[in-house]
Amino acid sequence: MGSALRYASLLAVVQVVTAILVSGPVAATSMERADGLTLTVVSSRPQVVSGNDALVRVRIPGGVSAENVRVTRDGTDVTTSFRGVDRGRALEGVVEGMRLGRNVLTATARGVPSGRLVLDNHPLTGPVFAGPHERPFICDTAAFTTVTGSTLGAPTDADCSVGTRVDHVYRTTAGRFTPLPAAETRPADLAWTTTSTGRRVPYIVRVETGTINRAIYEMSMLHEPGTPRPDPWQRSAGWNGRLIYTFGGGCPGGWYVQGRGTGGVMDDVMLRQGYAVASSSLNVFGNNCNDLLAAETMSMVKERFVEAYGRPAFTIGWGCSGGSYQTHQIGDNYPGLLDGIVSGCSFPDVGFSTVNTISDARLLDHYFREVAPGALGKEQQQAVSGFGRWESIADLAERGGRIDPRIFCPARLPAALRYHPETNPAGARCDVYDHTVNVYGRDPRTGFALRPLDNTGIQYGLQALRDKAISVDRFLDLNEKIGGFDADANHVGERTTADLAATRAAYRSGRLLNGGAGLARMPMIDYRAYTDDLPAGDIHMRFHSFATRERLEKANGTYANQVMLVEDDRHGGFSLTSPVLAHALTQMDQWLTALAADGRPGSPIAKVVRTKPGDLTDACWTRDAQPRKVAEPQVPGNGTTTCDTLYPVWTSPRLVAGGPMANDIVKCRLRPVEPAEYGVPLTTEQAGRLRGIFPGGVCDWSAPGIEQQGLAGTWQSFGR
Repeated sequence: MGSALRYASLLAVVQVVTAILVSGPVAATSMERADGLTLTVVSSRPQVVSGNDALVRVRIPGGVSAENVRVTRDGTDVTTSFRGVDRGRALEGVVEGMRLGRNVLTATARGVPSGRLVLDNHPLTGPVFAGPHERPFICDTAAFTTVTGSTLGAPTDADCSVGTRVDHVYRTTAGRFTPLPAAETRPADLAWTTTSTGRRVPYIVRVETGTINRAIYEMSMLHEPGTPRPDPWQRSAGWNGRLIYTFGGGCPGGWYVQGRGTGGVMDDVMLRQGYAVASSSLNVFGNNCNDLLAAETMSMVKERFVEAYGRPAFTIGWGCSGGSYQTHQIGDNYPGLLDGIVSGCSFPDVGFSTVNTISDARLLDHYFREVAPGALGKEQQQAVSGFGRWESIADLAERGGRIDPRIFCPARLPAALRYHPETNPAGARCDVYDHTVNVYGRDPRTGFALRPLDNTGIQYGLQALRDKAISVDRFLDLNEKIGGFDADANHVGERTTADLAATRAAYRSGRLLNGGAGLARMPMIDYRAYTDDLPAGDIHMRFHSFATRERLEKANGTYANQVMLVEDDRHGGFSLTSPVLAHALTQMDQWLTALAADGRPGSPIAKVVRTKPGDLTDACWTRDAQPRKVAEPQVPGNGTTTCDTLYPVWTSPRLVAGGPMANDIVKCRLRPVEPAEYGVPLTTEQAGRLRGIFPGGVCDWSAPGIEQQGLAGTWQSFGR
């Protein structure tokens, strides 16, 4: 075993052990007797407290007065931080002044067993569980525009921190947001709104902005200045008790920067109904293309929200494209942060479903343009790619630059800090692997991240050959010359070989979405504004929704908690101007409300399925001027149902090569070449050439991938 493999294997073992240690229920409590005092962390899990404070609850058994309970933090009395709630049956309070690391809270009262709870506190600047911070890191506070049009100013430290601020804006009767004048509480053109709970309130929005985990965060909710400041016990009259967490898209350029925008917290459809909305700049994949760091940041921002405003009845994850990666992977790997998700233009994950597709497109585009120009016509190239548009080959090939450490560095990362193989080999590498090096580990020889990237044994164009869209000789030439990538994503003649320890870590850590953890019991709405047939091509292909569905089926034996909704792109992607998407938000609210109220016996998935709104089913909408709903099961076909006739489900180069719809095999197992299986006659010479191209064999897609395995556990930690 080589030194790189030994290092990564050890890393994977550490990850597994850590996962086992931190897995468990979302809200942990002290392990005390039922007749004693019990402490619970309300704002986070005990192991991931941050910012030196936590919202804590003390349950008081019958016969004990709340006035007689004392709470200490490492021996210091903090009882005055608490107040009585639930008619004296509990105390709640924000415990402040915690030290970094281990803190012990103890609750005592005469005559009953005491309660004890250990909290692990981390810096507000992080990290918590995503591993050591990425360096360099470019601060953007001076360029970040607040809701009132000002900036946050220069950062106060190297972690890009600024002070927390609160601004108020209001919705005018003309339908726009504008800063609330300091001297006016209710301007003449102030609009009013009725929330989803029936409260009629002035349409004034309180927006909190600050920094957490080196990210800029925003939180918004309806609240009128001059009324009591909201806190966990005195909530704003305009808040409906629900939280929407928004996630932004992108990936290229999403490294080494703080970010100049969040996922957005000023959506009229959300706010006018009374939802609180939160997001951060590191929950926008165009700033941070790392789902693990995104999960850590969301955890810390939500913790801040709960400490400041109280625990929401439920939290809805909301995001498109790069936002969908986050809803899926945070929902599965860090259960409890999200209760339901509405994902648009979706993919299962960035590192595999997307990267497999774009890296294959990059290889094909190189072959078509550079290696054998003119050898295959456009229709033949399209057949080999599997895409609905020929133009998508070049479009996705360009996006494949996210595996290249040089192409997608953000413009504000100084050139002197960037990687160059000759002039700056130790510089910052802007690719998905080095961005996730805390999971994959480093090659001790180069310092580069190890890569779970592989195309060994893949027979590109296999289905096109069987369909007689290309000849045997073209098929052989393609597979002989398509090659792979070196560590810098340069094209090379040899196929790419994945590092096995990094591959194992991908599965066990959840970087390749499993679907069998948090998502196994979570309501999911997959909304797709169809773009497979855009003239210029597009990366947001419909088959990715079915990849997620297949993974749910494999992991849980069902995908009944996922609903697909498809319409054309007339509303511009993931916009609440779409009546379909706006209704999806309402249906998700109804679903989660019913689920929370369901006290009947049954498994978690059974409860999710039976509380689903009756009118929420798989459906598509016709593409005419007055769209009509077609309620029917969505299937991965082309011309077999009404919906897949309107919105065909095309495939990808790897699926054309025989890969599974789940798109969950990093490195395939190999089997010998069998000439009789190709559906076309092969001469002896062609068969020999085929065996020469694949001396180790071709992919056996019927078998699990090499190192393919389940998730090692939820709430995994990768160090501090």
